[in-house]
Amino acid sequence: MQKRLQILIPLIGLLIVFGFEKILACTNFLISKGATTDGSTMITYAADSHVLYGELYFTPAADHLPGEMLDIYEWDTGTFLGEIRQIPHTYSVVGNMNEHQVSIGETTWGGRKELRDSSAIMDYGSLMYVTLQRAKTARQAVKNMGELVEEYGYYSSGESFSIADPNEVWIMEMIGKGPDKKGAVWVARKIPEGYISGHANQARIRQFPLDDPDNCLYEKDVIKLAKDKGWFEGGDTDFSFADAYAPLDYGALRFCESRVWIMFHRAAPSLNLSMDYVKGVDITEPMPLWIKPDNKLSARDVMELMRDHFEGSDFDMTKDVGAGPYSLPYRWRPLTWEVDSVGYCNERATSTQQTGFSFVAQARSYLPDPIGGVLWFGVDDTYSTVYVPMYCGIKKVPHNFAVGTGDFQHFTWESAFWVFNFVSNYSYLRYNAMIKDVQKVQRELEGKFAADLPGIDNAAVKLYKESPQLAIDYLTEYSVEIASLTVNRWKKLGEFLIYKYLDGNVKDELGNVTKPGYPKFWYRNIVNKTGDQFEIKKLEGEEGH
Repeated sequence: MQKRLQILIPLIGLLIVFGFEKILACTNFLISKGATTDGSTMITYAADSHVLYGELYFTPAADHLPGEMLDIYEWDTGTFLGEIRQIPHTYSVVGNMNEHQVSIGETTWGGRKELRDSSAIMDYGSLMYVTLQRAKTARQAVKNMGELVEEYGYYSSGESFSIADPNEVWIMEMIGKGPDKKGAVWVARKIPEGYISGHANQARIRQFPLDDPDNCLYEKDVIKLAKDKGWFEGGDTDFSFADAYAPLDYGALRFCESRVWIMFHRAAPSLNLSMDYVKGVDITEPMPLWIKPDNKLSARDVMELMRDHFEGSDFDMTKDVGAGPYSLPYRWRPLTWEVDSVGYCNERATSTQQTGFSFVAQARSYLPDPIGGVLWFGVDDTYSTVYVPMYCGIKKVPHNFAVGTGDFQHFTWESAFWVFNFVSNYSYLRYNAMIKDVQKVQRELEGKFAADLPGIDNAAVKLYKESPQLAIDYLTEYSVEIASLTVNRWKKLGEFLIYKYLDGNVKDELGNVTKPGYPKFWYRNIVNKTGDQFEIKKLEGEEGH
């Protein structure tokens, strides 16, 4: 008997950036236990692709027969890669969090192309979801991922992983050994207590301790391979994983490291981290792998860190000419273009229109696992999504978020993905006005969920003492109910936006139609560009009036 793992998400395309292939897809932030207001750990993940249908995966726990095999399909394309041995028992997984509060996210950075192994079985996506079914702790997940690629090979390009449990948060970076050697080289570092980190499609681990297994784990050939390939010379203590396997280019700084910089800047403005590094002006001193935030962060704070268009910085996407008259902080792709054979680019912010789904995974050691783990899950653009709490112990996921409710080719009001895209895409038309209406409802819902959470936790704990199953049933019902409430409320919001902003007009509180036109600065831009083309002139002999 065989069971199949087939998570079909279309390919996140490769982008040519000034002659270099880079994959500019996802963003992760990592928050250690000592850096949070409630002693939880958190990781975030924005899964970004123009062809990614956002949905909430669910894999129930299961027992498996001796000799049972698991078919592996590439997460991006659905291509069959091979099969691996199944283990006797696998854990349930809600999205990217399992029943033991272990969560995993990723960002792809590509790296050395010659290290790809197209004959391997484990791609980065399958590596995440198989590991979530098998690991009780973050440390175990790191080791499990290393063992899986050692036995079955690593199919994908360079990858950074965020891995967390209720007590520890790890960043792990991995790349294959090439078609002539099975496996992958990798290094994983535990985020120190009280610190935060991030990665966004560029390898970030440089030097690492060689004899500190409590805080750093690595594959035995990670330095040797780089030396053999001629990518590093020197003493082992000077070895930099990122410099050897993912050398910097301008795109890595401007599009990738910039997203980490802005998160660090917002969480710790006191550090005065210079933008010169991400501008490519001065790359002699890389950004730190982790920093200590000025203040401890709540789950709501971390959600807001995921909502960013470089506001207040030199890259502020609401300020340049591309923002148009309504300060739209989005630029339609491609990300780069040429004029007169000169290359130019848009910014690549954490908040982007092509997000399929995102989450803030929160793990709390002071509660039983089914209650302690909360996957704050949202679909579409992080700036306008609503993060809905999905407890990690639930036994089914809401219909509106579930796999199979809809797909990328067919619109349906039953699908959270399509409802949220309807609202966000309509709001792009008059963004600086409509986003205020969107945020009002967003904050109303997220505020309610945050306020209700302690009561839901307490009720679940009381039920858990009677019977864990009672608590799980209660949390499942709660998660399903609030997801349905959210989608229905968002559909009503979309209807309200159509009513209020019909035909470029704006209705006031009494329903009176106003015609605000364009902002004054935009009219001035038009005049500066066109001169007297649109000037109202008097005809000869016309009387003044």
